[in-house]
Parts: sequence; C-alpha cells; structure tokens
Amino acid sequence: MLTDEAARADLKARGVLSAPVTIIDGAEVIIGYYPKKLISALGLADAPIDLSGRTAWLADKYRRILSAAARATCELSAEQLSRPVQWRPELLRDTLVHIVSFPELAYTSRTRGSMSSEDMRACKESLAHLNQPDDIAAYTNQVVEGITAFLNSGDTEGFDRVVPAHYGGEVTVLELLNIILSHSTHHLKQVYWFMDDQLGQPAQSPATEDDMEGIFTPAQLI
Repeated sequence: MLTDEAARADLKARGVLSAPVTIIDGAEVIIGYYPKKLISALGLADAPIDLSGRTAWLADKYRRILSAAARATCELSAEQLSRPVQWRPELLRDTLVHIVSFPELAYTSRTRGSMSSEDMRACKESLAHLNQPDDIAAYTNQVVEGITAFLNSGDTEGFDRVVPAHYGGEVTVLELLNIILSHSTHHLKQVYWFMDDQLGQPAQSPATEDDMEGIFTPAQLI
C-alpha cells in the first residue's frame, strides 16, 4: 500500500476516517475494501478472488464477531451508548447498530437486489428505535441467526447473485459478505478502543485473536 501525506490529509479533511483507504502514487484514491478495483489498480490480474468453500468460514466468523458485539453492548449502559465517538459524527450506539445492520443489509441484498446508499439510509431509519443495550443485543442475535442460516443453506443462486453495492461495486452477495465482515470487525475494534480509552471500561469478553484470525482489518485505521 503506497501512501502520500498530502492525500491522507485531504482524506481526513473530507471526513474519510473510518474506512480502509488505498492511495496509489499519491494520485489514485480507493476508498473502502474494493477487491476488483484494487486488483486492477495494483496490477494483480493473476490474483483471482476465490470464495468457493468460504460459506462455512464466513458463518463461523460472523457468529463470533457479531456475538462479541452483542456482549460488548450488554456491558454498556444507555448513558454510555449516548456518548459521541471520535471516528465520525455519531454516538457509540450508532456504531454498535452499524456493526450489525451492514451484515444484515449484505445478506438480504440477495432478495432486495442491492446494498446502496439509499438502502443504508432506510435501514438506519428503521433501526432508530433501538437505544437500549438489551434491544440492540436482541437485534444482533436475530441477525446472527439469519446470516448463519443463509450461509449454511447451500443457496448457491443467492451466494452468486451479483448486486450493486456501495462497498465493492458490482459484486456477488458472497463477495459482499466478505467485504462487510472486515468492515464490521474494524468497527468492533474501534468500540473496544473506545471502551478502554474513553470509558475506562475494557470489554470483559471481547472477541479473541482466534475469532478475528483471517479477517483483514488494518491496525493503523483503528
């Protein structure tokens, strides 16, 4: 990954603080984890995206990461959830719901047909009533059940459906789920940092290194 300080400063000024960013030769900027665009820009034409056999792995990782998010939520009070965070203009509650809602949007894109900015806004509005730790945790557990059931279903037609997505461009649902797994894990790490550094209350039962093994989340972006 090639970086340029001027480009990085420009990204910071534009508020791009919580997504993976690749800057190539100080000119081309790729925001987010966008495998197909990265392969083209970095000249990795011989690096195929092979996701065959990944459904069981994804189901296990989503169960681990989202369950860890639910545990962290239950360790917090409603007052703590209303604290603003540093990485974007939102509350801690918003980040925790975001960690879960994006995986839900990703796996349900097989029936909705997209994971667009409009889809994300509508989802955010529909979940605005979730403000209590127990309610957010219950929603999280519901999503865990839904996403793992889908990934273990053998629904190859659903896995391979190509959808337009805010993250990744034109991708299959399975590719999108891989991208969003990294996205949610990145935000979960931010929550752990906030609990430790800002609340003085480290997570009592965080996701382990084994839980996060194989999930790409650049440490410098936390």
